[in-house]
Amino acid sequence: MTGWREEFAGLMERVGLEIVGDWPGNEDALPPRAAWRPVAAMGTEPTASVPFDRPDLVSEINAQWHRLAAEYGVIGADGVFLIDVADSRSGPRRWVRVRLGAQWDLAGVLGERPGRPEFVTVAVDGESLLGVTCEEYDVWLVAVDRVRERQEEAAQADARETPEEREAAWTSLFEGPMRPTEKLRAGWREWLGFNRSVPEDVLVRLLDTAPGLLWRRDLPPGVVDAAVGHPDRNVRAQLAEIRNPLTAGQWTRLILGEPGSARRALLAEDAVRAGAELTAEGYERLAGDASALVRAEAASFPALPVGLLGALAADPEPAVRAAACTGWEDLTPPAREALLGDADSGVRAAALLSHHRQHPLSRSVFEGHGFGDLAVRTCLLERGFAEYLCGHEDAARRRSLARNPRLDPDLVAVLAEDDDDSVRFQVSVRPELTEEQRAAVRADVDPDGMRHTLPWVHALHDDPEAMRRCAASSHLLLRSSAARAKRLPPDVVERLARDEDRVVRLFLAESCDDAPADMLLEVWLWWNGSFSFPGRPRSHPNFPRRDLLRYADDPHHRLRQLALDDPDSTPELVERFSRDPHWEVRRRAAEDLRLSPASAVRLLDDPHEGVRLTAIRHARLPARTLVRLLRDLKTFREALVNPALPVAVMRRIAEPAR
Repeated sequence: MTGWREEFAGLMERVGLEIVGDWPGNEDALPPRAAWRPVAAMGTEPTASVPFDRPDLVSEINAQWHRLAAEYGVIGADGVFLIDVADSRSGPRRWVRVRLGAQWDLAGVLGERPGRPEFVTVAVDGESLLGVTCEEYDVWLVAVDRVRERQEEAAQADARETPEEREAAWTSLFEGPMRPTEKLRAGWREWLGFNRSVPEDVLVRLLDTAPGLLWRRDLPPGVVDAAVGHPDRNVRAQLAEIRNPLTAGQWTRLILGEPGSARRALLAEDAVRAGAELTAEGYERLAGDASALVRAEAASFPALPVGLLGALAADPEPAVRAAACTGWEDLTPPAREALLGDADSGVRAAALLSHHRQHPLSRSVFEGHGFGDLAVRTCLLERGFAEYLCGHEDAARRRSLARNPRLDPDLVAVLAEDDDDSVRFQVSVRPELTEEQRAAVRADVDPDGMRHTLPWVHALHDDPEAMRRCAASSHLLLRSSAARAKRLPPDVVERLARDEDRVVRLFLAESCDDAPADMLLEVWLWWNGSFSFPGRPRSHPNFPRRDLLRYADDPHHRLRQLALDDPDSTPELVERFSRDPHWEVRRRAAEDLRLSPASAVRLLDDPHEGVRLTAIRHARLPARTLVRLLRDLKTFREALVNPALPVAVMRRIAEPAR
């Protein structure tokens, strides 16, 4: 136990409380912040109070707390209850199950000094709470029973909102005694752009204060255009770094519009890394740039016109000539000869490296020029040199050799018996191996490890026969790489859908439009979606859409929530699911637009954070509730993406500070 857990455990020990079971945990109770609300709210009346001037202040507070805790059922039959300490530095706020020890002292320890306690306790079932807080002249103890019933009543009251009250609520967001601080308004401007309802002109204005909105992949073209020509270079740099899909014209404007040569070079490097293309004018101007840094980056564009590449190969600056060697195959024989005999050793080395991709590289040339693993991976090697590398003492060097596509078959067979697992693994994914050869290589793939699509398999995604071979392979990476294909023949889909490895099935569900419905449903039982494929498998076009009401009472919560996707589901089912025992089902109900405003409000105080965050985004929240959430530094980010936010409010939020 380290960090805040250790600190909190020490605090509980000083109080005389025994921590019960694993902690922290999601208890079936209000979140701590919601439990504090009735304790510290305006107009609250204490259930009991103890004046500060009592000589037995600490013992009296403890006695009153224990009396009320027993009376209101906060302490269970087994002596267990939940506790949260105000302003504790021991980590984030969350409930901890505790039991009173033989010698306990809540009032003497839980506060800035003895007799100044600040804490709240809750019954394990969440139906009653007891908070202790300090007022001006005395300590208040506030007990609340029938918590869920009161929660329902409060939600119903909040949900009743007239048009006049709604308008007044939005007006109050900016005016009156609760006027937002500049810190809060800055936060609004920073996060508002992630609301999909924000008009384009407002998004353009937000670029000045919230360049982070460029992470959105669905930005209107006009907003991207505005970012390309934005006066703040940090906005332009972030656009290039994020590589929001840009056209050739936009990339060209972005790079050429940069006045500083070093930054032009950096933007060009970003474009090359993104696999971007430029306009004809863009290539020409970069190749003729006054800065050698920029001209060198120009040589790295794969689509650079051959004539411009040839000019760069004869550039006065050695760094530019060396960069031009990356387009070796497109250079004329005289240009290649000139680079191989260049007066600059760095240029000659770069030219030799490119030359030996087609002509055998000897050990003497390799060592004489200080070449490294890049040459071992990519160059055509002399037979004797390749044999020497097979027995090299450095496993990393042998691993690079195993990735060389022009290695003789008998040397590949030698590496297949290498003592190092990583070397054998590289052999096992070589494209030319037969399935028998591949299966014979002792290469273990961690089924729970990160997997990337093999580039050569990706290149064959449109080849049905190649996909059949990969799908039938004993190698996990070949099968999972094949499953990443967008379209596959029916027999390949059937095989992969029955694969024993669930990641193969997951990749098929995420990437292949032909994935079958039954497999998609099976994957749904254990997968929520990833950052790269956030909606899959449930958003897959083949995912079941009908006859889902049969799952409404299914014991499996993943199946149960699907009933709301059935076209024949009802608002009544949404309401029922908003009270489901499992938080995932309640969260699914919180996403449904048929959920009543009162239930949306109630779910704001759900025990599970995922449900609460989803409820904040619900479009039927009352305006006054949404205003309260927007004013709270802990909830305003989620509230800003609520689709019910009026456009007029968005425009005021986007206004610069005055």
